[in-house]
Amino acid sequence: MGIYKMSNALEAAREEMKRADHLLYVSLKYTRTVDVLKSLLERLINALDATTDDLLEYALEKKKIREKPENLGLKGELAKKTFKDETINEMIDFALTLKKINRAEYKRSREFRRHVTMTAITDTGIVNINIDVIKEYYFKTRDYIEHAEKLITGEKD
Repeated sequence: MGIYKMSNALEAAREEMKRADHLLYVSLKYTRTVDVLKSLLERLINALDATTDDLLEYALEKKKIREKPENLGLKGELAKKTFKDETINEMIDFALTLKKINRAEYKRSREFRRHVTMTAITDTGIVNINIDVIKEYYFKTRDYIEHAEKLITGEKD
């Protein structure tokens, strides 16, 4: 059967998380601006997308799917259908939410202070992103990458 060799996508996800880690623990500490929050959001989105790509590469190699779509929305739906895993379903929805927030109009408040906040106005309502929220998003993304890696390598939780 052969062992699946992780593609560069999961490595790219890890690299994005290293950058996100630096933004979270260094940049945000010294530069409390919405720009840093926005940049962190983009890094998390990139990491989530790369992880989904790798899951689909794995499914392709294992012949669970025939082809991998280019469209991000279709990739998410295919990953949900293929893996039927609650965490994957939840994280694909989470990634779509983050993308919505990232594209939305937003307001800045309390910059240069502990409670710096990016207030995004999405079609589903108002979302406030501050240091605590972005930290929660960061850990959620990190855990998902680990979950996907275990799923791909066949390790059990």
